[in-house]
Amino acid sequence: MSRHETMSLAATDGAYMAAALALGRRNMGRTAPNPAVGALVVKDGVIVARGYTAEGGRPHAEAIALAAAGEAARGATLYVTLEPCSHHGATPPCVDAIIAAGVTRVVTAMEDPDPRVAGRGHALLRDAGVEVVVGPEAAAARCDHLGHILRVTKHRPMVTLKLAQTADGYAAGDAHDPRLRITGPIADAYTHVQRSLHDAIMVGSGTAREDDPLMTVRLPGLDGAKRLRVVLDRNLTLSPRSRLAFTARETPLLVLIGPDVPDVSAHSFAELTGAEVVRVPTIDGRLDLLAALRLLADRGVTRVFSEGGPRVAESLLAAGLADDVIIHKGVKPLGRPGRPALTPVARKALENLSRYRMIESRMLGVDQMTRYARMD
Repeated sequence: MSRHETMSLAATDGAYMAAALALGRRNMGRTAPNPAVGALVVKDGVIVARGYTAEGGRPHAEAIALAAAGEAARGATLYVTLEPCSHHGATPPCVDAIIAAGVTRVVTAMEDPDPRVAGRGHALLRDAGVEVVVGPEAAAARCDHLGHILRVTKHRPMVTLKLAQTADGYAAGDAHDPRLRITGPIADAYTHVQRSLHDAIMVGSGTAREDDPLMTVRLPGLDGAKRLRVVLDRNLTLSPRSRLAFTARETPLLVLIGPDVPDVSAHSFAELTGAEVVRVPTIDGRLDLLAALRLLADRGVTRVFSEGGPRVAESLLAAGLADDVIIHKGVKPLGRPGRPALTPVARKALENLSRYRMIESRMLGVDQMTRYARMD
């Protein structure tokens, strides 16, 4: 193959992989504990079938695409955003289905770091005579599958931290001020989209008490989307009459408390509201955030959207547990003393170029959105 042909094939592989990644994102936030994978079956330059991981994580994207392709898969190329599984779980290995379908070439964006796979899927395909190419759109795939990657390598989900601040940098007014409305409808809709792309939505007890949020996905077409709502509440101060507690039987609510809360209080709250109450260790008087995230990972959560306010933001940033940081800056200043969105500790961590880098800045209506990514 000439250099020109090689470059042309690489460009083609990249374009199809980008399409597969876009396809996989359709169910992002709904596939836990599995990653949101996309797959395309391409033959003679035509996409003959497509698939993406189903809600709840099964069937896998490859299985759906191959079933849709039928006999057209024979001699075709399969593009898949993550290495096909090679282990027996609730369903047979995707590698077996690929070989049986007669696919002759498999292009994947990246190797699966899950120890049950970790290159074995690629090796089995090669042993069966299938050409395997790994790497097109690898950076984008790593971003999309970061929750899965961290869950199997670090025993925690990925965390997106979202903060909203006034033009002069405040998240809220003084203690007894009314709740601020910082951002406009476009930025608010963006937040709901982000909620839909995560398995769980997390806040701290202060935000839960002061803002009395619902923490639900409220977008046209996604009204039925129910994400696990998590409240970090060391002393169990959440009112049973709050909107979170009142709706716990409709949309799941997990309240993480410290070891000092009396059993009778925890049991009473759970029985009265229908929420689940679970204890987490504390460090320096605060809930151990890493322990909390590991508890969520054990429950299959891969992606957490944190709207926890300045204190939770500080803890996440200082510990390097915020993987994606989204800051919305409203157009209006508070114009008086208030509660800074970023504490000095949080700002120092975010501005440390060895820890975080800005990857995006754009306007959402009248509000500015700036996004940062954690450096590995």
